[in-house]
Amino acid sequence: MNRPLQKNVVLFAAGAVVAAAVAKELRKPPDARTWTGRVVGLPYDFRRPTLQKIAREYWDPGNDAFFTPHAFGVGYGVNLARIARELRRSR
Repeated sequence: MNRPLQKNVVLFAAGAVVAAAVAKELRKPPDARTWTGRVVGLPYDFRRPTLQKIAREYWDPGNDAFFTPHAFGVGYGVNLARIARELRRSR
């Protein structure tokens, strides 16, 4: 598969997941919409991000997970605190 085609496939898949998450929320009655949940196994959160949520996505020393849910959008971020802890242990 050539690069432009791969990029288009990835963009299409990402757009489809976002569309599925939005559709899932819009199927709910307005007062039941949380704008957070899971779709095709991926977490989503379309609530307004806060600085605390953004920081926790990338630096959460209390969390043993390597990947944490995005502060906004669909998917995961990398918990750099966990990576730093593993690098310290390996020395």
